[in-house]
Amino acid sequence: MKAISVLGSTGSIGTQTLQLACEFPDRFKVVALTAGNNLDLLLEQILRHAPEAVALADGERVAELRQRLAALDPAHQPARLPELLGGLDGLCAVAAWPSADLVVTGIVGCAGLLPTLAAIRAGKDLALANKETLIAAGPVVLPELAQSGSRLLPADSEHSAIFQCLQGTPWADTARLSTGVPTPGLRRIQLTASGGAFRDWPAAELARATVADATSHPNWSMGRKITVDSASLMNKGLEVIEAHYLFGLDYDHIEIVIHPQSIIHSMVELADSSVLAQLGWPDMKLPLLYCLSWPGRLETPWRRLDLTQVGQLSFRAPEPAKYPCMALAYAAGRAGGTMPAVMNAANEQAVALFLEEQVHFLDIPRLIERVCDRHRADLTARPSLDDVLAIDAWARQAVHEAAAQLSARTPAALPA
Repeated sequence: MKAISVLGSTGSIGTQTLQLACEFPDRFKVVALTAGNNLDLLLEQILRHAPEAVALADGERVAELRQRLAALDPAHQPARLPELLGGLDGLCAVAAWPSADLVVTGIVGCAGLLPTLAAIRAGKDLALANKETLIAAGPVVLPELAQSGSRLLPADSEHSAIFQCLQGTPWADTARLSTGVPTPGLRRIQLTASGGAFRDWPAAELARATVADATSHPNWSMGRKITVDSASLMNKGLEVIEAHYLFGLDYDHIEIVIHPQSIIHSMVELADSSVLAQLGWPDMKLPLLYCLSWPGRLETPWRRLDLTQVGQLSFRAPEPAKYPCMALAYAAGRAGGTMPAVMNAANEQAVALFLEEQVHFLDIPRLIERVCDRHRADLTARPSLDDVLAIDAWARQAVHEAAAQLSARTPAALPA
């Protein structure tokens, strides 16, 4: 029985992780949860899983959760009420919860960075679904992993695919993950991308893209922010940086390939020119289950992949003119130091403004580029955690300043 702590239990990653715990009750036990503001769903999760501890990001709502638990009919209360915690300290305490064997990091954005570091410092193994841990703070996280001995298992479908492919080689070794040292025998990584909502749009048409257009993913069901990242291909740019830190390859050997069917989740080319791929239906439960069950695999009743039903697998190179965020991510990764943190924070803030219909879709890469250009002279090559947190806050403010400079357009000129 593996004990798991789930950070971000009411989000997409968290809910799917808890579904797996229900499907395999003899293999996984939920001992701790963290959540944001969805108390209704969190209450259901507490009743179903009876965790030892629960933390709310908003500490002021802990009293409300305590009252709602106390108001339950005694017949429906869990046998043991969880310890209730709040705020950042509470999130970090749950991340480092003593009885947890594995921590699933499903908190979105840099809000998940400090709890993830708390888990690492407590020596916990991690199922990493929070990209920002390595993208924004790779130079900080890698030494922490080396010191604590924590094992980092990639939960993203693309990085899980790479990790799974490497299990079939003589170099399968999680101890090599996130060391910055190239994985022996690994020549090239190919990250597959669906192409997002605009994969079949001409680049010239993107000027009329609306929020509704950008948040309609053709293959995956995801949150709004990551769906916009998919439309801009920033999600793949972020994954390139994450793959660099996970597997140690330089950026010239990490490629992005448009694969509309989303059946091949990524590929690796080995030293002898063999190419290995991991295939499956587009479903995040499979990479999550692999993290939970590694180094073994569990028998599932899920729908089996039938390639005759798929019919064909196609591939094409991404168009730079359609996906300028891709080049920005590669440039930030190559610059290193604090630049990926700046790029990531600028993207988060620019996407937020787009979702609020304050800027155009094409303003997202413009804002990111302006903020990264401002930071270039102040780049810190070997940042501390404080440096990363400070630069993240600076970049978000810099996006608002850059957006104000673009506001010569009237709101009426924005897409409907």
